[in-house]
Amino acid sequence: MTGPTARATGPTARVTGVEADAIAAAASPDALHDRAVRGFASDNYSGVHPEVLAAITAANGGHQVAYGGDVYTARLQEVFARHIGGPVEVFPVFNGTGANVTALQSMLPRWGAVIAASTAHINVDEQGAPERVGGMKLLTVPADDGKLTPELIDREAWGWGDEHRAQPLVVSITQSTELGTLYTPGEIRSIADHAHRLGMRLHLDGARIANAAAALNVPLRAFTRDAGVDVLSFGGTKNGAMLGEAVVVLDPAATQGLAYLRKMNMQLASKMRFVSAQLIALLEGDLYLRTASHANAMAARLRAGIEAASAAGSIRGVAFTQPTQVNGVFATLPPGVADRLREDFRFYDWDAARGEVRWMCSFDTTEADVDAFVAAIARETSGAG
Repeated sequence: MTGPTARATGPTARVTGVEADAIAAAASPDALHDRAVRGFASDNYSGVHPEVLAAITAANGGHQVAYGGDVYTARLQEVFARHIGGPVEVFPVFNGTGANVTALQSMLPRWGAVIAASTAHINVDEQGAPERVGGMKLLTVPADDGKLTPELIDREAWGWGDEHRAQPLVVSITQSTELGTLYTPGEIRSIADHAHRLGMRLHLDGARIANAAAALNVPLRAFTRDAGVDVLSFGGTKNGAMLGEAVVVLDPAATQGLAYLRKMNMQLASKMRFVSAQLIALLEGDLYLRTASHANAMAARLRAGIEAASAAGSIRGVAFTQPTQVNGVFATLPPGVADRLREDFRFYDWDAARGEVRWMCSFDTTEADVDAFVAAIARETSGAG
């Protein structure tokens, strides 16, 4: 089984020293949780970035037109156009599954199918929503690194005109992938060109698109519009937002009925200004890059720390299963080590059958968090073969 499982029990890492004192001092006396607690389970575990909270506060007060007729949602169209190249149509939604399902629904007729990697979030982690809510068929292909290629796409890109087969009409890729790997702009361009030659459209699931942009050190448009992407699901929640994603249409001819589908899928926010304000806060300056770059750097520090300790012999039996290109580290551990580590640090099994785990870093992960975790891994593996 792939995909994170529910093995994230136990307390999580704690910040120590001056930082912990500062966090405790800032905590509300009414808080129900310890704000010094950290973990490596998911970038969804982190809170809201202070600049995003400030943007929500600034958008509050007075009345604004509901359901997207507000000035913040209008500004959001302009902000995305500057980043991705205009014109664009931006549809803010509540969450990533809603963005993916609504986007793909708008790109397909009822008889349409989506080609995706078997590890794709739409296949593994959306509880059948694309099929049950979206009414579409997923045609999946195995990809050891989570990345599709034109050759892999061709395994399912066939059967057009056959009334017995769901028609493959969209390719969906994820940037960065569920395995923490990256497509280069050239690789996406190759996929887009191949899909378009076959009469298909290209959707990009960008739940961690900011991490990809930071790692590649290129503008967002370099691997979206300029690479031939037709429709984008843009993620904010994993990168410091409270909630809020967006369906971004780069080619209007690729979609139909998005405004109606967003409402049908229960993704139309009445007070949309507060969703739009968060995405503006991330994108109007460089916040999205600062937060993502930091998360990526903490993952790189975690891997480097383990590699150095392994070379010195203080960590034993840990092997990496994927390159660490963004903010996730994938590794295998000796038997029993993961459960012992989880007594102090929260994280998920990825493939429990082979002892593979996933460690995620967030915008608020600290060097102290990482170093404490590396020390714990050393402690728990010191007797491993």
